[in-house]
Amino acid sequence: MAASKNTPVESSEVQVFQTENPTQQYYFRALMCFAASGTLASFIDWDAPNILFSLIIAFLLAYAYGTYHFTRKWSQEKLVKVARWLTYFDACLIGLVLGLVNFSILPCIMFLTMIQFNALITGGARKLMEDNTAFAVGVLLSLVIHRPQLVLSGTIEISAASLIGVATYFLVYAVYMHQRFHRLVLQQQKLENEQKWHKIRAYKLSRYLPPSVWQAINRGDDKNLQAERKRITIFFSDIKDFSQLAEEMEAETLTELLNNYLTEMSKIVGHFGGTIDKFMGDGMMVLFGDAGSRGVKEDATACVSMAIAMKKRIKSLQQEWFNQGIKKPLQIRMGINTGYCTVGTFGTANHLDYTVLGTQVNLASRLETAAAPDEILISHETWSLTKDTVMCRDKGEIMVKGFSLPVKVYQVADLRKEMGKNQSYFEDRADGFSMYLDLEKVKNYDKQRVIESLEKIAARLKDKVIL
Repeated sequence: MAASKNTPVESSEVQVFQTENPTQQYYFRALMCFAASGTLASFIDWDAPNILFSLIIAFLLAYAYGTYHFTRKWSQEKLVKVARWLTYFDACLIGLVLGLVNFSILPCIMFLTMIQFNALITGGARKLMEDNTAFAVGVLLSLVIHRPQLVLSGTIEISAASLIGVATYFLVYAVYMHQRFHRLVLQQQKLENEQKWHKIRAYKLSRYLPPSVWQAINRGDDKNLQAERKRITIFFSDIKDFSQLAEEMEAETLTELLNNYLTEMSKIVGHFGGTIDKFMGDGMMVLFGDAGSRGVKEDATACVSMAIAMKKRIKSLQQEWFNQGIKKPLQIRMGINTGYCTVGTFGTANHLDYTVLGTQVNLASRLETAAAPDEILISHETWSLTKDTVMCRDKGEIMVKGFSLPVKVYQVADLRKEMGKNQSYFEDRADGFSMYLDLEKVKNYDKQRVIESLEKIAARLKDKVIL
């Protein structure tokens, strides 16, 4: 009896049968029927042919072709169900033929080996039991229509016929399995190549999506990216007078410069654990506290520390760009604010965008606009969270677009641990004077030269009479 559709046994057998088409099944069934017919024909006394044996031989040959003719146009699902019963019938026919040839030793051994081999290959232990049961039914049927005379040895004709037939069956099956394994190897190589290209495409696609969105898509729970309220820190930056710079520079040079700037800033964002929400031409928007939040205070501190690192990196980049022939240095403005925002996916059924919305986002953008070149402005909310680790200057209150009341802002100086006797970064600017010094980047072999330059400048400045 066939196993239930929901059992794992039948499921695995279905997968085996699905890899064999009607033509392949026809070839193996034909070989089995020819071997059985040859064995039975060698047992016939042709001077007085047995009508029953002749009919069975004719049936075997017709059965092999008939099963192929009627099943070749069937659907795969129907063929899988019928193929199981056809293998039972094959085993039953072999049992019948062996009974009619008086259970000759060599044919019995050969055909029984064929049944065990085929059952184990196509279905495992359960199929082995089922096919042997069908074989036993065929033997019992042969006992009904023929009284066998048990012999321990058979004629050379019977033995040769069964040996040639079964040997041919195994040889053809071996060739077929070799071809199958070869196809499997090719398919595996193709699958590995597809997986390789899939990983490359996935990596390229991941650069266009926020990490939280990409991870949700990989887990299959992107439907859970619903809008929710979170207290996060928002960072905005842009390049001062970028539009004017775009008019003065060639497009290729400007593109290379901008990509270099954004690449360096992105490295710093990744180092401090921020999430780049979007690039807006020369500007960028970064979030802290959305994905992998370490706490509101730690997120705000990391954001301000990131802005300080960006400011220092820009100074070294300005020198590199100057050496490349760019006379006008890029100057960035930065604004930071902390507050509750709506985070999630927004858009239509055809296009969605994962971002943050709210008044606090607008305030961070306004602070960036209000900042002077190379200045970092933060709101009172962010200052209250970072004042223990960041040194700031109170700039009082300013009016910003979209807000009816004045907003208290602070200018970030540096991290407290970098100030005082541990201060390693110096920057100052006035008309006719600009200084940038990062002690951590000064090489030991340049130390004396830098000192001499500073002393020479200081001496000249003291002797200079300024009217």
